[in-house]
Amino acid sequence: MDAYFTLPVLDAEEQRVLGCLMEKSKTTPDYYPMTLNGLTAACNQKSSRKPVVEYDEETVVLALNSLKKRGLISTATGGSSRATKYKHNFAIVYPLIPSELAIICLLLLRGPLTPGEINSNSGRLYEFESLEEVQEMLEKLAGGDIQYVAQLPRRAGQKELRYMHLLGGTPESVEEDFPEEPARRSVGDMETRLSKVEQELADLKEAFDKLMKELMG
Repeated sequence: MDAYFTLPVLDAEEQRVLGCLMEKSKTTPDYYPMTLNGLTAACNQKSSRKPVVEYDEETVVLALNSLKKRGLISTATGGSSRATKYKHNFAIVYPLIPSELAIICLLLLRGPLTPGEINSNSGRLYEFESLEEVQEMLEKLAGGDIQYVAQLPRRAGQKELRYMHLLGGTPESVEEDFPEEPARRSVGDMETRLSKVEQELADLKEAFDKLMKELMG
């Protein structure tokens, strides 16, 4: 296990492919392991995905090859179909229970989420008994020898904290999570400039009216 005490850093395509395999293993077990065509369609779903993408099969194959080298997926053949099929090995490589896998899967496919959002969207993957259970699992995933998720700073106006997975590496900056303050500054600057322009227009109008009176007189 020592080799896996740090998570791999996966790119966006690898994260999406892995997340889809984790999801479909639970939501559509009759079609799992997945064909390349089915997996590509799953990656490009317009629901339950953020961001929505349009991968071609070559993109998915490249991600699969990379994930296979890392030991995170494997191929399966046999049965009535000769097509190569794919399944994830995440729960084999890392000692995670179904509730923890469900959380990581949601974060891979939907981006940062609050505990409430995880609880409301996890039904087909795992039925949490309460919001407290979700919070307990998040705290477990954020601690221990392997840190799978991280808590993001609270956004202005948001009561619940958000969590993100760390399979894309540790975020260098979370400035994008605080657009409100720069926006307020920008609006303030614009208001100041607008007031100045309005004053200049008023001065010009006054000067124009005075000139017209002189000309008419």
